[in-house]
Amino acid sequence: MQSQMKLQQNVKAFIRPDLENGYVAECLEISVVTQGSTLDEVASNLMEAISLHLEGENPEDFGLVSHPSILVTLELQPEYAKA
Repeated sequence: MQSQMKLQQNVKAFIRPDLENGYVAECLEISVVTQGSTLDEVASNLMEAISLHLEGENPEDFGLVSHPSILVTLELQPEYAKA
């Protein structure tokens, strides 16, 4: 009998500025956290980390479809002019 659970189409992740330098990315549903010095680097590291985390695993065990996309929320702090 198949499970009645609806599988998610996306892995949800959050990117925020790191306290020291660069950016930190963290997934909400799976245990993946990575960082990078630029947005491009953290995005690339995030895709690689998710791929490695799911490699050899059944995505359904994580509540995901077989090839989920990554949905990223980006938190940016505005830069204010200094007086």
